[in-house]
Amino acid sequence: MPAPDLTPPQSSLPEAVAHFGAYTLADAAARARDIKAATGAPPGVPSRSTAPAPAPVPSIAVPTAPAPPVPAAPISAPTAPAPPSPAPPAVPAAGLPDVEVPPQSTDLDRLLRGPRGIGTSGLRLTLREETPVPAELPVVEGTPIPGLYYHPVAEPDPVRVEEVSRRIKSWALDEVSLYPDDWEEEFDGFSVGRYMVVCHPDAPSVDHLMLATRLMVAENAVDDCYCEDHGGSPIGLGERLLLAHTALDPLYTTGEYQSQWARSLHSDAPRRAYRSAMEYFVRAASDSQSDRYRHDMARLHLGYLAEAAWAQQDRVPEVWEYLAMRQFNNFRPCPTITDTVGGYELPADLHARADMQKVIALAGNATTIVNDLYSYTKELDAPGRHLNLPVVIAEREDLSDREAYLKSVEVHNDLMHDFESAAEALATDCPLPNVQRFLRGVAAWVDGNHHWHQTNTYRYSLPDFW
Repeated sequence: MPAPDLTPPQSSLPEAVAHFGAYTLADAAARARDIKAATGAPPGVPSRSTAPAPAPVPSIAVPTAPAPPVPAAPISAPTAPAPPSPAPPAVPAAGLPDVEVPPQSTDLDRLLRGPRGIGTSGLRLTLREETPVPAELPVVEGTPIPGLYYHPVAEPDPVRVEEVSRRIKSWALDEVSLYPDDWEEEFDGFSVGRYMVVCHPDAPSVDHLMLATRLMVAENAVDDCYCEDHGGSPIGLGERLLLAHTALDPLYTTGEYQSQWARSLHSDAPRRAYRSAMEYFVRAASDSQSDRYRHDMARLHLGYLAEAAWAQQDRVPEVWEYLAMRQFNNFRPCPTITDTVGGYELPADLHARADMQKVIALAGNATTIVNDLYSYTKELDAPGRHLNLPVVIAEREDLSDREAYLKSVEVHNDLMHDFESAAEALATDCPLPNVQRFLRGVAAWVDGNHHWHQTNTYRYSLPDFW
């Protein structure tokens, strides 16, 4: 029997995403691939096929009763020091209300007609003659940055959050020995479970969510231990990053030296985390998805090296140079795997399209400037000078701290509008079901990323500029 349809995530993409009635052949092909995957995929691994698309309809409406998430087979764990946690039963939806946000201006109405609330509840695809009355958003912790353009979302499913948080802590402690006891509070305060659940609302199971969660934690371990807070330094960073990258992109050499390299992957916490997280990922992802992720991680490491060079030179780059670095040192590896976490695949030729790459780049750029803005006071309180967009603008354009911060908000807003315009254009130009779903997933990640930054008051607080 064919694999059940996975409900698409709610996002801020335009209504054009739903209009692909003229492409029934592509729809049928996508469904045929899912049927093959459902009958031929190995047990214990999420399907690598393209997920089926909903039937052609003119618009999307929020249901009165949410559908539970689709259960998925557990992912086989690689060999680890401790046995993997048993897979729990399928996690039901939290029953949180679906949310619609009114457009913020007439000009944006064309982009904001669709539902924006993010949760694990399903959507019913039905005809809609009138715009429904927007539901009131639930009260969430934290204050959003005044003037920042973003889409409010619903709180993530607390049941999934709790389970992902439990599993990731077990992985960090028992499988990769990631951090010492005195880092536990900081690990818990990062709230990575909430982060990944709100960013991947269409993940069919907790196992799928864990693919992204392990990689996120491993990336932060490399950043903290090699570059930032916990012993990081720009001196020798290139060597450390290169050797760590081989945990993602394996070394192939003679037997004598291959064994020495293999032992090196256990020599420090960042490499242990990279190795283990990538082993889980490649078991669930296609070869194309795995290689895509390696490529984006190489981009990330290149950005780390540019920032390290400026630190060694004690140089503040030009604003455009900083933004160029941020297009590499950013969140791009996270939304680019949204299809793997969603249990389907965007084929390599579609992912490699120039207009798709532009959408992904803009999403990464906008979400990373969100981090610059919310972490601004945290970085000011840390030792040394931390480069972020407000600091660079203040230095290079001779502005006050307040003026530079507010200008950075404008830069973020421009990037967000460019992202949504590029996504709308691509959705209209290429209305294939898997492209539509991937764009929805990227938009969901953008919205969820802001929600996590706004609500993580353990880590972030706003400057007194208003």
